[in-house]
Parts: sequence; structure tokens; C-alpha cells
Amino acid sequence: MVTTVAKPSGQTFIPREHGATAMLLTPFFAAAILLRRFYWTEFVALIAVACAFAIKDPLVVMGRQRFVWKQEREETSVARRSALIEFLALASSGLVLILVRDWRPFLPLFLGAATFTALAVTLNVKNRQRSEWFQTASAVALTATSLMACLAAENMIPKWCWFLWMLSAMQAAAGIFVVHARLDARIAARKGQAPPSGNRRAAFACQIVLIAAAVYFAWTDHLLITAALIVAAAGYLFDLMRQRSPASLQLPLKDVGRQALGLSIVYTLLIIAGLWNL
Repeated sequence: MVTTVAKPSGQTFIPREHGATAMLLTPFFAAAILLRRFYWTEFVALIAVACAFAIKDPLVVMGRQRFVWKQEREETSVARRSALIEFLALASSGLVLILVRDWRPFLPLFLGAATFTALAVTLNVKNRQRSEWFQTASAVALTATSLMACLAAENMIPKWCWFLWMLSAMQAAAGIFVVHARLDARIAARKGQAPPSGNRRAAFACQIVLIAAAVYFAWTDHLLITAALIVAAAGYLFDLMRQRSPASLQLPLKDVGRQALGLSIVYTLLIIAGLWNL
């Protein structure tokens, strides 16, 4: 996941972080499916989740205007309007949730979201948002939307939702290091150098974690979850292997992203099936 600030479109900022958007929304909708019925409060929670995610981009522009740029820029006024609109929508949806549900279970999520947003804005202003470890923390934070869906629907977090969050975060984190290993290899190939090995080692370590989790779920007789973990690990290991091919490194990143999204969808569907009777 590479964090970029969206350019203004009309009167709003539209996030362009497709990988991060998938991390945010996929666990939410997976939880909504596993809840097995529609709750109107899920829609309110979805608005809150979307606004909490989108507000970062205008806040980054405002932060850069305050601490980096010397002259007032045109996009700053658009950012202020976008941030205000998104904050009002976020506050309104949050207020609805705490009025119709017990507010106390939401408190850790609200505080966590505020803290993570502040951290993300700070790192973006300082141009440190491409840190692999920050993006790994982002995977854990973004996939927590599954918890939000359950709290909004039933004011509780069932056992299967904790597994859904954990499994979603593991898969997302594993994918992040594979992407960074590919970027390292592309840059090194242009320079005619050997790529650094740090991200590649971390990516292999993540696949070992996925395989170990697969062994655990096989031992506990959750075979569909085992299959999901094996599919994800196999897909990422295949990508790591083909990164040694110069032709593969020329593959457009959009195509790589589509393949990663397809793998994520298959993984999530298998996880949903595996958690259905948990």
C-alpha cells in the first residue's frame, strides 16, 4: 500500500489508494455477510469508516500548508472544505451509533482511528508514508473495520469476527512486503544492481506465518480457512519467484494490483465460507 494524497476533484478529495481502500472495505463487507442479516446501523458505520479514511487526504494538504509550503496554494481551500464536510459526516454518523448502541465498546475503535489518522497525517507531511512498517500497521488498522461492522450491528464482537480481523490483517501485511520486494527489484533492475534483500526476506517470513496458520487451522479441522491461507501463501510465493524474471518486472503495476485484488477476493470468500459455522 503506497499512500498518496488525492488531487482535488470538484469540491472534494477522492482517495486514490486502491490497495488501502480494499483493505478497508473487504473486511467490513465480509463481516456484514457473516452477520447474515442487514442492520441499518451498518450503513451508518460504513459512512463513518469511509469518512475516517477519506479525511486524511485533506488533512495532509492542510498540514503541508501549515508546516511545509511557504505560499498559500489553491488546493488548500478545497482541502479545508473537504475536511469540514467529511468531519461533519463522520461526527454525525458516530453520534447516531452511540445514541442507538452502547457507546463504550466503540470507544477503543474511535480512539484508535483518531490516533492512527494523526500518525498517518504526520508521516505523510514528513514524506515518510512509504515505510513498510507503517504500512503494515496500516493493514492492521484498516482491517479492523470488521469489528466496526459487528459493533454497529449487534453491539458485540463475536468470536468469528476476531478471527476475520486477524486473518485479514495477516493477508494484507503479507501482500505489502511482496509489493515492496517487487518495487525494490524494479528499481534495482533499472540501475543494473542487485536488489536489497530486506523486504524480500520479510515477505518470505510473512508467507511462513501464513503457512503456520494454515497448519493450525488444519489441526483444528477448519479446512476452508486452511485452504484460504494456502492459496494466499502460494500466490505470494509465486509472485516472489517471478520477481527474478526481468520480463515479469516489466509488468505494469496496475496489472499487478489487479492480480493482487483477485487473490484477495478469493482469499476472503474462502475465509467467509470457513467462518460461516464458527
